[in-house]
Amino acid sequence: MGPGRPLWSLQRNTSIANSLPSQLICGMASSSAPTRTPGPYRGDALVAEETVGYLVKLFYISMQRVVDREMAPLDLTAMQWRPILLLHRGLADTPVELARLLDIDTGAMTRSLDRLEGKGLLRRVRNHEDRRMIRIELTDEGRARAMQVPDALAEAQNIHVRGLSAEELATFKHLIRRMIANGAPP
Repeated sequence: MGPGRPLWSLQRNTSIANSLPSQLICGMASSSAPTRTPGPYRGDALVAEETVGYLVKLFYISMQRVVDREMAPLDLTAMQWRPILLLHRGLADTPVELARLLDIDTGAMTRSLDRLEGKGLLRRVRNHEDRRMIRIELTDEGRARAMQVPDALAEAQNIHVRGLSAEELATFKHLIRRMIANGAPP
């Protein structure tokens, strides 16, 4: 590689998050790199499983797998329990609002709503004043499932914090919030 171009080395370890790279060592081939923020990580010795970002990603993947497992008895997927819960809590009532809150495109939201409507969990209702506007409302079955979602989410959380003291959990959340604030735009 030429000067200033990243050097990448990957090793695979299927015991950690299936086929995600377990080691990522990167550095710059040139010493003319811009001034960086001082900290514990160095580009010439960056090992993925020792970085906060990688560990957070593994945690996220693990959490999603457990949440999926906990939602299975409710016959809900990750793309389905979220809109059900938002509708139940009154945080949205249109496809556009749901898509915005879930940070997905409207096409994906429409497909998800189609599946939920097919399961009899919600219905689309046209606005009588503006026929272009569609409101979403839960059916009785949708409300019943929505009321079960928080317990399933709590179980997934509890599985992951098992063995942590209240103080350790509070410290963990405090540190994560600080890192999020550090990464916020100035």
